[in-house]
Amino acid sequence: MAKKKEEKTNVMRLLEQKKIAYTPYEYPHDGAEAPDGVTVARVLGQDPEAVFKTLVTRGASGGYYVFDIPVAETLDLKKAAKAVGEKSIAMILSRELLPLTGYIHGGCSPVGMKKPFPTVFHETCLLHDTIFVSAGKVGYQVAVEPQTLLDFVGADTADIVVE
Repeated sequence: MAKKKEEKTNVMRLLEQKKIAYTPYEYPHDGAEAPDGVTVARVLGQDPEAVFKTLVTRGASGGYYVFDIPVAETLDLKKAAKAVGEKSIAMILSRELLPLTGYIHGGCSPVGMKKPFPTVFHETCLLHDTIFVSAGKVGYQVAVEPQTLLDFVGADTADIVVE
């Protein structure tokens, strides 16, 4: 019997190119819509505080910014704007995500966007040995050492969630 070939996403290929260690995870989904992040964490048997969602915003200046926060948290737009030196920021519309980043809602990763954007992770990412981010496709996640990931995507950390 032929062994099932593990599917690799572009995120996985990019991490391998840079010799960054990661562990791939796959979770079932119905294909219609991506499950929420807390559900993904539960299915993977992981602490939701270590599973990060990637959010894309536009600043008042017109620049784009990426924020990664634990899946159970909410982005504080004022704190996020301050973290990137903007007067204000707003979430981009869902329909803008694919043309801008190359990713769809529920499969957006801080790794491998069409072009690099200033990226900020919530400061708690450094409290974990590994964190989980989307592997760039709904149904796939990768676990990576946080500082290595921050260095790779050129990210900073800040307190950017609602208290």
